[in-house]
Parts: sequence; C-alpha cells; structure tokens
Amino acid sequence: MASKKNRSSRGPKEAPRRFKKKTSVLTIEKVDYVDYKDVDLLTRFISDRAKIRNRRVTGNNVQQQRDVANAIKVAREMALIPYAKRVSSQRTRPSRDGDSRFDRGGGDDRREGGREGGRGGGRDSEESTDVAPDAASGDVETQEDEA
Repeated sequence: MASKKNRSSRGPKEAPRRFKKKTSVLTIEKVDYVDYKDVDLLTRFISDRAKIRNRRVTGNNVQQQRDVANAIKVAREMALIPYAKRVSSQRTRPSRDGDSRFDRGGGDDRREGGREGGRGGGRDSEESTDVAPDAASGDVETQEDEA
C-alpha cells in the first residue's frame, strides 16, 4: 500500500482544494424537527429515482442527515413516498450486422422456441401444414404452405 505522501499528485507548495460548504435546507428554513408527514420537505432530500441524497449533496450535518433519513424511511413505510420510481425511457440495443435476434420488436422468434406469437399451441412459422381430409378414402393428407 502506498504511503500518504506518495499518493498526492500536487507539489508541496500547492494548497489543497477548498470548496464552499453547502448550507442545508433545514438551516435555511429553520426547521428544528423533521416530520415524516412533511412530504414536500422530504422530497427535496431524495433523487429522481427515490434514493436518499448524501450529506455532501444536501449540505446537512450528521444529525440532520440521520433525522432526514429516518423520516424518509418512515414515510416510505406509511406509503407517503415511493421506494423507487420507474424510469420512463427504455434502452434499446442496436442490431448487430442485420441480426434480428437482438431487436426488441418483431424479427426472428428464436427466443420463444420457434413459435409464432411467443406462446405455446401455435404452429411453426416456416413449416405450417394444412390438414385436409381426403373425401374418397377418409385419410388425412398434409400439404405444406408456400411460404
């Protein structure tokens, strides 16, 4: 494991980067008690996917972050805030050199066992057979469709 002085890429004369500490929403609005029923306040501390934002992002101190996290967890249990939100966009894979197996819609139905519609009970898409009774002998003959 490398020593601490070897990890630094800056020279000895450079000062470490200083950043402005964010001020918390709770201190700006002078909130002394975080209530789990205050959904408008709690939604400011969760991301668009309903994850709890960390202290670095929100600017809370340790005790405020604990209070906010506990209030969000209780509000989730009471079904005031969702555990997770759905993402509206779907990712699609590009086709690989015209191979339609990886397309989302239509194409070759190899994943469904070679059947049309993807469910059981259908006929094969390439070799469908028509069954027609022979009027004279009562035998059943099969004819292949011209596909």
